[in-house]
Amino acid sequence: MSVRRFGFLTIGLFDPQDPAAGHEQTLGIIELAEQLGFDSVWLRDRHFQHGISSPVAMLAAASQRTNRIEMGTAVIPLGWENPVRLAEDLATVDLLSGGRVNPGISVGPPMRFDDVKSSLYPDTSDVEDFSKRRVERFMAALRGDELSAFEGRVGIEDYSRRVQPHSPGLIDRLWYGGMRDSAQWAALNGLNYLTSSVVDIRGTESRDFATIQAEHIDVYRETWRRAHPHRPVGRVSQGLVVIPTDSATAEQVERYEAYAASRFERTTSPQGPRGMVFSPDFVGTSEQLAQRLGEHAGFQRVDEVAFALPFTFAHEDYLQIIHDMAQHLGPALGWKPGH
Repeated sequence: MSVRRFGFLTIGLFDPQDPAAGHEQTLGIIELAEQLGFDSVWLRDRHFQHGISSPVAMLAAASQRTNRIEMGTAVIPLGWENPVRLAEDLATVDLLSGGRVNPGISVGPPMRFDDVKSSLYPDTSDVEDFSKRRVERFMAALRGDELSAFEGRVGIEDYSRRVQPHSPGLIDRLWYGGMRDSAQWAALNGLNYLTSSVVDIRGTESRDFATIQAEHIDVYRETWRRAHPHRPVGRVSQGLVVIPTDSATAEQVERYEAYAASRFERTTSPQGPRGMVFSPDFVGTSEQLAQRLGEHAGFQRVDEVAFALPFTFAHEDYLQIIHDMAQHLGPALGWKPGH
């Protein structure tokens, strides 16, 4: 299958001694991505780390520097967020961007919750609902459901029953990330589906990453067709670490291969109590990568990708990788740059 939509995902790494420079570099990468014809760029969400903690603010800035490229989050963990306030922010940015925002979300307790709960939810940490009910509240806000008991004028101020501003169509660009159960839930609720470089072994006999990922995608589409027989099936995007080396220096290639090798051991067997299976990182020329991806059962089932940039590389490495993705890897996968 040829790639129809081509994008990449970045953590927005920055130096804690000079965070402004790192954020500016990320905005420059988004601008460059549009110039190179990418269809989308996606931001990760990191808290108490040296990566983007406020992807919505970054997308707001990027919306004023770009005109065409879609901008997504992969993903915002709702455990850190108030769903109503997040809906207000995302609707605002979506309107500023002309309808280019693709919010990707997930649920569950915040990472390292015991370390942050006294600051994040000092009075409610024991009763916060981190289930998919939090997603349902968020979806209701994006849809424009009535969430306030009052509508009318008080003095000179007007009040609405629904979140303002409302951005029509934003709910249709909502994505959910996760494993097999999440794929089913996303399909049942009409959300698009984000896959990543990790799956788990629940509900499968396989221990092969590509096979399991393909099963998750099949489950999503089969569930969607049963639940929404008269609607086009939602979008599915694949996110793997893919590093083309066409224009890389010998020193860069050596570092990239060492990076992939250092992470390979975890891909050889399921990890942890949940049986997490990690994908190997893909490093090579675009011709080599196209061949390997063409044999990948998960890749065979998608027509859009958001390949992840490694977390710890230098800015110059990211520029080389992005240029090679646009100029070599994308075309090798059947993609044509947008304008």
